[in-house]
Amino acid sequence: MAATTVPRVRRTAQNTQYTYNLPRRIHTVQTYPVLSPQGATILIYGHENGITIIWRGGRKFKPEVNKDAERDPAAKQNGKPSVDAVMIIDSDDEDAAPVGMGESFVNQPQFEDDLDEDDPYPEITQTLDLEFGTAVHHVAALPLTPCTAEDAAWGGTEILRDRMVFAASCATREVFLITLPLVPPSPLSKARPELQESLLAGKAGNGKWGETMTLLTGQLKGSDSLAITLIRSKTILDGSKSSDRSRSESRALPRVVVAAHSPEASGALRLWDVPLEDSSKTGQRVEPFQTEFLSRPLTSISFNPTHSTQLLCNASPDAVRIYDYVLASMPPDDSDGPFPSQGSWLVSFYAPFARPSSSRKPILAASWIAHGRAIFVLLADGQWGIWDIDGVSPQGPALFGKPGSGIRGDALTEFNISGYVEGTSPLRNPASQRVSGGGSDFVPMTPHSRRDALSTSSGPERLAPVKGGIVVTPLPANTTTTNDESVALWIGSAEYIFVIPGVLKFWDAQIRRGAGGGVNLFSGAQPTRMVRLSDLSVGLMGERCTGVNTIVRFVENGGLGSSGNEGLPVELVVCGETRLVIVRESDTVVGTRIGGVVGRRKGLGGRTRQSSAIVVYPRPEQPSSVAFNLSVGPRRKLSRPGLGGAFDRTASTEDVTQTETERKPLELPSRPRTGFEFADSLNAAADVEQQEEDDRDVEVEMLDIMEIDRELDALDSGRGRGRKKVIFDS
Repeated sequence: MAATTVPRVRRTAQNTQYTYNLPRRIHTVQTYPVLSPQGATILIYGHENGITIIWRGGRKFKPEVNKDAERDPAAKQNGKPSVDAVMIIDSDDEDAAPVGMGESFVNQPQFEDDLDEDDPYPEITQTLDLEFGTAVHHVAALPLTPCTAEDAAWGGTEILRDRMVFAASCATREVFLITLPLVPPSPLSKARPELQESLLAGKAGNGKWGETMTLLTGQLKGSDSLAITLIRSKTILDGSKSSDRSRSESRALPRVVVAAHSPEASGALRLWDVPLEDSSKTGQRVEPFQTEFLSRPLTSISFNPTHSTQLLCNASPDAVRIYDYVLASMPPDDSDGPFPSQGSWLVSFYAPFARPSSSRKPILAASWIAHGRAIFVLLADGQWGIWDIDGVSPQGPALFGKPGSGIRGDALTEFNISGYVEGTSPLRNPASQRVSGGGSDFVPMTPHSRRDALSTSSGPERLAPVKGGIVVTPLPANTTTTNDESVALWIGSAEYIFVIPGVLKFWDAQIRRGAGGGVNLFSGAQPTRMVRLSDLSVGLMGERCTGVNTIVRFVENGGLGSSGNEGLPVELVVCGETRLVIVRESDTVVGTRIGGVVGRRKGLGGRTRQSSAIVVYPRPEQPSSVAFNLSVGPRRKLSRPGLGGAFDRTASTEDVTQTETERKPLELPSRPRTGFEFADSLNAAADVEQQEEDDRDVEVEMLDIMEIDRELDALDSGRGRGRKKVIFDS
């Protein structure tokens, strides 16, 4: 089964949410950085039975070709003659026909020439299920700058123009390196008879969709985290110290290095080296070239986008460490491959302590920013910080520069700038939430008070169940004036999701304003503020947030969009348990307050609409509005034409000779009729046919009621904002 192609669209004052209901439980979601040749964004999500690839947006398949394929699948392949039609007719062996048909089938889809500008949102063009027979918990894509397929040949790697390369780890300890064509499969290729003969015909690894799978062996347990990077042979030559090894690697062949951490014993880190030429052959098995046994398990790993040999390891709550697999820990290394048998740990960064205890704050996530020259960290109590490694900050020295070291007493690494996420003060002061209304120390033992009595008010134990993450998305050069990056972070739930449109501009603005002096992070120009996205829990429909990812916004003509006053430069992908919510920041006019009630916004399709709780496209059929007069007041007998005729015309003989009976309707009744005149309207209302129950969308109506209650609560809490409260001490 594939994802629901028609989303539920919900518009708020700040953003537009597209909710996709999926038939499986989602474990992870990843955005591939390269667009497909027809301009679609590729989403990869792992579920309980494998991987599903979604092509969203871009040019659609030709509708007349789809109809022809449905009527006669063997006649055309999305508008072109079938390549193996002659083979099927001339073949005498009926059993071998399906096999030859599957081997010679070539996917040649036909797309429309232009994009459909009338679409209010990017539609799902195609989906593809790769069945693994087990759950896929982690998916890792190459750390590339988002670009089109023509510009994806990084360092001469031509394979990236035609195929996507990513890694996936399963619940049964297997790790796979997968390559797949960027072009979505045509409708005819998914309707082949050979795929309907067996349930296992379309299983991943059979090559029916042009995919290749390389098994990375060596793990004894499933992976907790996964990372992948692309390296050149030049990187290997620089780190190698053997002349024989240099001569063996004289060819400039791009290679893929995959790193995975598994909770074996106290943690094990393994790395695999796979040449891209070998990855084009399915069924290959590769052994790890390095295995590092750790003293503590890791929570996340990620490769440096610039220095591809450096791996950022989050060993929460101890420290964040950098591992280099090219620098040998012991110089005389006798390994046979291009890499040493053991790498080196370069440096460790230590988080602050959780007051008043002596334990460190748990590190929820750590990620490279500034193209691998700094580290952005999110802590469990809502604090965030940036460690400047190479002196990216315009003011002040680098973390390990000559003027001063970044390591202070008690093994504490100083942040260049830091702050706290809005709304996370209860994580730092939990006692403030448990203040009861009465001043008595005696409280009856209820389930609520029992939970408060057993919980600790201090220490790292209260921060252990807090979840969160960071996603850093490089922005293309023509999206902003410089190669900036967008940072999305979340902590706890979908109520606390934030986006920094440009981290370098945000960094510079916080230094200039004095980051520690009570700076309001949610004010100022858009590239220099931290934007909080609201009302996302309604889009998830009660499901908890399990992850966040981003999509770079591309304009309709296939180029890169601008990030002026057109909202955020990225779209946010919020992952629920069985739902995906894609959030797009609304296009606002200059000076609009974020999160507030706006007066004018550009709606979907370029038309101005009033902001409502839920907008469903296409709208359900509704009867035209009928007006009923339910007033209990007296009904006036004077009519507009009668009054106009009485005063606009001059008196004539016919007007004078009117009888008293003809003048009575113009006279007001001496006694007003107050009573039940509205009964006539009620009878008319009762005669109107009611809407059938089958046409009603009860879920939409319930969400409308929930949104009305939310708006009333917001208006109630906003009273007195413009007033100044002054307290006089007696």
